[in-house]
Amino acid sequence: MTEPRSETHVDVIIVGAGLSGIGAARHLKTTCPDRSFMILEGRETIGGTWDLFRYPGIRSDSDMYTLGYSFRPWTEAKAIADGPSILRYIRDTARDEKVEDRIRFSHRVTGAAWSTADALWTVSVETPSGPSVLTCSFLFLCGGYYSYKGGYTPDFAGMERFGGRIVHPQAWPEDMDYAGKRVVVIGSGATAVTLVPEMARTAGHVTMLQRSPTYIVGRPGEDAQALKLRRLLPEKMAYGLIRWRNVLMGMIFYRLARRRPDRVKTAIIDQVRQTLGPDFDVDTHFSPRYNPWDQRLCLAPDGDFFQALKAGSASVVTDEVATFTETGLKLKSGAELAADIVVTATGLKLEAMNGLSLSVDGAPIRPAETLSYKGMMYSNVPNLASAFGYTNASWTLKCDLTCEYVCRLLNHMRRKGLRQCTPVLEGETPETAPWLDFTSGYVQRSIGEFPKQGVTAPWRLHQNYALDLAALRFSGLEDGVMRFSNPVARARQAA
Repeated sequence: MTEPRSETHVDVIIVGAGLSGIGAARHLKTTCPDRSFMILEGRETIGGTWDLFRYPGIRSDSDMYTLGYSFRPWTEAKAIADGPSILRYIRDTARDEKVEDRIRFSHRVTGAAWSTADALWTVSVETPSGPSVLTCSFLFLCGGYYSYKGGYTPDFAGMERFGGRIVHPQAWPEDMDYAGKRVVVIGSGATAVTLVPEMARTAGHVTMLQRSPTYIVGRPGEDAQALKLRRLLPEKMAYGLIRWRNVLMGMIFYRLARRRPDRVKTAIIDQVRQTLGPDFDVDTHFSPRYNPWDQRLCLAPDGDFFQALKAGSASVVTDEVATFTETGLKLKSGAELAADIVVTATGLKLEAMNGLSLSVDGAPIRPAETLSYKGMMYSNVPNLASAFGYTNASWTLKCDLTCEYVCRLLNHMRRKGLRQCTPVLEGETPETAPWLDFTSGYVQRSIGEFPKQGVTAPWRLHQNYALDLAALRFSGLEDGVMRFSNPVARARQAA
C-alpha cells in the first residue's frame, strides 16, 4: 500500500529534472511503486542541459538510439538529433510517464545533511519564497557534472578593448544577430564543431581559432540500417537491436583506439584528408598531439563542419590569442583576425556532487577524499547516488543502469527491513586514480575536486557498458563492501 504523500518528506529526492532526473523518476515509479519521491529542479522548466543551451545548432554528439532511454524508443529519423528534438523527447517522456506532478520547479538544492540516528537526509533548498528544508531517506543526484551558473572563459588580455560582442555558448543571448558578420569561435571541442557550420550558413565568415587540433569524425546524421530495421520489425524490438549494435560498435572502436592508437589516429586523419582534399593543411589543423579518446572525439553529422570549410564560409586557424584588439584578435604568431563577434567555446566549469554542501553525522563530505563506488556512490556516504554517464559513450547508457541499481537497493532494504546502505571503505586506502582519465582542459581544471577511483572493483570506474551491466544489473548487492544497516524495528522501539 502506498503511503500518504508528505509535503516535507519523501522516500527519495531526485535533484534535477533533465535527461537523468526524468529517467530516474520513471524507473522509481515503475520499479518501486510503493516509494514516494519528488524531483527538485532549480530552474523553471524540464530539460536540464537541453533547455539551458540555446546556441545555434545545439545537438547531441551521441546517437539517439543509445542516448535515448532504454524504456522509450527514439522514433525520429535523425540519429544525431538537434537540441529541440531531444528536449521534446524528455518532456514527452515526463508527460507520458506521469511524473510531471512530482517536480517542484525553482527549488534549488544547496546542501544536505545525513543523520544515521534518523536515517534521513535533511535537504536545504532555495525557493522563490525563501529557504526551505525537506527530508528524504535516499538522495539521488541527477544534476549532471557542470555548473549552470556559467561556462569557463579564460582571462584573455585586452577583452575590455574589443568593440564587438563576446559571448559564451552557455549564455547565448536571444537577440544575437550574426547574419553577415565576421565571427571568430575560440575553441575546437564539440561545441565549436557544432557552432561553426551552423553559424556559417548566414554569417559573413566564421573562423574557428584553435590552440591545438581535435579529432573530428564525420558520420551520417541518419542511420540507414536503423531506419530499415524499424520498418521491418516492431518498434521496441528494432530499438533494442539498434541500441545493442551501437553499444557494441562503440565498445569495439574504443578498445581499438586504446590498444592501437596510431592505427586509429591514422584512419581518422586520412578520412579528413580525403574529405578536404590534398590542398588543405590537414597536418597543421587536424592532426592532434594526443591519442584518440584521451579526449572525447568530436562528431560532424553528414560532415557539415568539413563542408563549411570546403565552401569557404568557414576556416580554421591554429594559433593562440595574444590579445584582443578594438577590431578583433591579435595572435601569438603576429597575425590578426578581424571580428564583429567572438564566441568563447572554451569549456565548462565542473562541479562535484552537483556542487552541494554535504555532511554525514555532522562531518563534512569532501568529494576529493572519497572513492567512487561502481561509478555511482561514494565511500562511507550512506543512501546517496549520482547519475553520471560515460565519457566514451552515451550518457544515458550508464544512467539507466544506475537507476536500476538504485531501485534494487531500495527494494532490498524494504524487504530486509533496513534503512541504510553504505559502500564502506575500511583499512588502508587502495591505490587510486583520477575519476576521469581525460586530458581535456575542462576536466583537468577541476579533476582535483572530484572523487577518486580505485584500480580494482568495486571502486573502479569501468567506462564499459558490458562490465557495468554485469556489476549493476546482475551482481549481488551484498558484496562485502555495500553494508546494509539501521533496522526499521530498532527505530520503532526507540520511538
